[in-house]
Amino acid sequence: MDAAFEVTEVFAPASREFVADPYPAYARLREAGRAHHYAPTDQWLIPHHADVSALLRDRRLGRSYLHRFTHEEFGRPAPPAAHEPFHVLNDHGMLDLEAPAHTRIRRLVAKAFTPRTVERLRPYVTGLADRLVAGLVADGGGDLVARIAEPLPVAVIAEMLGVPEADRPLLRPWSAAICGMYELHPGPETAARAVRASVEFTAYLRELIAVRRRQPGEDLISGLIAAHEDGESLSEQEMISTCVLLLNAGHEATVNATVNGWYALFRHPAQLAALRADPAGLVPAAVEELMRYDSPLQLFERWVLDDIEIGGVTIPRGAELALLFGSANHDPAVFDRPAGLDLARRDNPHLSFGAGIHYCIGAPLARLELTASLRALLRGAPGLRPAAEPRRNPNFVIRGLAELLVEV
Repeated sequence: MDAAFEVTEVFAPASREFVADPYPAYARLREAGRAHHYAPTDQWLIPHHADVSALLRDRRLGRSYLHRFTHEEFGRPAPPAAHEPFHVLNDHGMLDLEAPAHTRIRRLVAKAFTPRTVERLRPYVTGLADRLVAGLVADGGGDLVARIAEPLPVAVIAEMLGVPEADRPLLRPWSAAICGMYELHPGPETAARAVRASVEFTAYLRELIAVRRRQPGEDLISGLIAAHEDGESLSEQEMISTCVLLLNAGHEATVNATVNGWYALFRHPAQLAALRADPAGLVPAAVEELMRYDSPLQLFERWVLDDIEIGGVTIPRGAELALLFGSANHDPAVFDRPAGLDLARRDNPHLSFGAGIHYCIGAPLARLELTASLRALLRGAPGLRPAAEPRRNPNFVIRGLAELLVEV
């Protein structure tokens, strides 16, 4: 590691300029070494694809440490008591659990959230994408975030869970409030919003689960209630946390991948023209490349459970790693011309869905949604173009646009 390298001069997630384009900074991080201590959050930044990929699978790391240590033993303060509703909701979801609890819950969830579940949704997803695009075209354009990117995955997750249509407007605000806690510097107002949303969302899902116990249907909640293996089943809190995780992870990434992708296409007109000329041939690879090019999740955190060594640096138990997905997806050691958008790229081992035991269980559904919206816009709005400069969300970890005005 370059001893003269000053991490805080390069990695500046609170800076609007950095958030707008972090990729040059990632290149400097990769050139300077494999692990960099970032003092403001007391984390180790890991920028290389090979390291990120390996560490996602390394059992010396964990999303949690409470399966092995108390807060005191691990040298970390317990979260404030006022944040308890958020942590109860978050910590019972499989994304923040390790074996054996993670293994049991993921196995049971997989019994309900099967490839058949996703495939059964295909007509709904493609039909909804076509209707949303038709509405956008009829109006001559609008905000791609509000008209396409948000309503599609929220409606799909709600349909899958069995949330009544009248209640669906509640979901996106709850999700946005909870996801605010995944940024690097969540302040007290962010925490208060997340706690309030956790309380309200939990109460709502408790009622919905009670209804499905009495009147089971074809929805995922009914499937989670029915999931059993070797006498084991999901607790009510595990079901609630699973539903919230599927909503948050299942639509936040899709919303942002959609608008990040179209913004990238608008800035690469030759690639967009090639896609319009051959959508049948290019769409599948284009979905993967757009996920790689501007990743909706830029960073994934892991705790060091046992001392590890990365690039000659010993990182002790109790430390936290920040695995930089956005940097890994632009690593020239893995991707040819990584700063360029290449919709025909075939060798594309991007890490946008993670890897290892926490690989995104909703990846097939996300690919279905992204493919459906991309095809619908290419087919229904062939002259789609930007109408104004986009407005970016200020967040770093969950990367996306607040508004992308387009005209047809």
